[in-house]
Amino acid sequence: MSPQSYDIPDGAEGNVVETRKPDNTAFKQQRLPAWQPILTPRSVLPTFFIVGIIFIPLGAVLLTVSNNVLEYSSDYTQCQSATGDQCSNLRLNASRTNEPCVCTVNVTVEKNMQNPVYVYYGLSNFFQNHRRYVKSRDDNQLVGNHVTNTSISKDCAPYKVDKVNGSEWPIAPCGAIANSLFNDTFILTGMNIDRTGIAWYTDHSVKFNNPHPANNLVEAFKSYAKPKFWQESVDKLDPGDNANNGYKNEALEVWMRTAAFPTFRKLYGKINVSLPPDNYSFIVNYNYPVTAFEGSKRLIISTTSFMGGKNPFLGIAYIVVGSASLLVGIGLCIIHFATRNK
Repeated sequence: MSPQSYDIPDGAEGNVVETRKPDNTAFKQQRLPAWQPILTPRSVLPTFFIVGIIFIPLGAVLLTVSNNVLEYSSDYTQCQSATGDQCSNLRLNASRTNEPCVCTVNVTVEKNMQNPVYVYYGLSNFFQNHRRYVKSRDDNQLVGNHVTNTSISKDCAPYKVDKVNGSEWPIAPCGAIANSLFNDTFILTGMNIDRTGIAWYTDHSVKFNNPHPANNLVEAFKSYAKPKFWQESVDKLDPGDNANNGYKNEALEVWMRTAAFPTFRKLYGKINVSLPPDNYSFIVNYNYPVTAFEGSKRLIISTTSFMGGKNPFLGIAYIVVGSASLLVGIGLCIIHFATRNK
């Protein structure tokens, strides 16, 4: 039975019967004008050919641009020091974590690389997308607010607090992401690797700010403990540039933007001069352990294009979709002409 509305008799205002009948409007009574396309061969077939004609040349352009990006990499997971020590073995032994291990990574450049040349580090089998890992941070702390043992985010556990001189102090920055900060360093003899201007603008200008007083980081972080796996406190991440310290350190900001896949790369710095073809030797301070979880490390140098770094996927995807569209269009044409007179 459809819902009905009832009139209210005189003197019976207290016995109101509400109606569920929709208002008599075009919208509520579904009387709005509508348009439904009628799919015919004349309207459908051109669409497939247009998509193919547009996508294939566009994909070819994108693929060419990607191939013009110069990229060279070298895996240095098992590199050895000048004394023959396997750096990865030194990092497996927790009692020798602070023992330095310096090795050399060679990268052969075959074509002239126009500046700026970007330096990346790549990690594999490292799951930054784990739910608890991604949550393990305190954005209220990173934006520049002071926190205490009680106000620090519980998501940072078990990297919330640490004992300093017998007292528990909040860790700055807290959480598993910051605690696992990549700390290998690369040196290219005779050239400077600039470690500024590598973070996203929104990260550096909005999401990360140093606590008060921002002009005196030693004072600002005096009541905080450093992360357990760090060798230095957050106010000493970049000894050569005081403006690139604290939460405003760009290497920290890059690391805190977690990767979606277990194999990823992150920007380490940039070389502001061109690199002619040659064999380049990078001196690596090997600090970051990866063999314990069967991971690997790579040093990557690359130029960029208007699309970013070297990535042929988008160009290949456009070509594949355009080719498939053309094939489907041709197939439908054959079927249409073979059956239209029947």
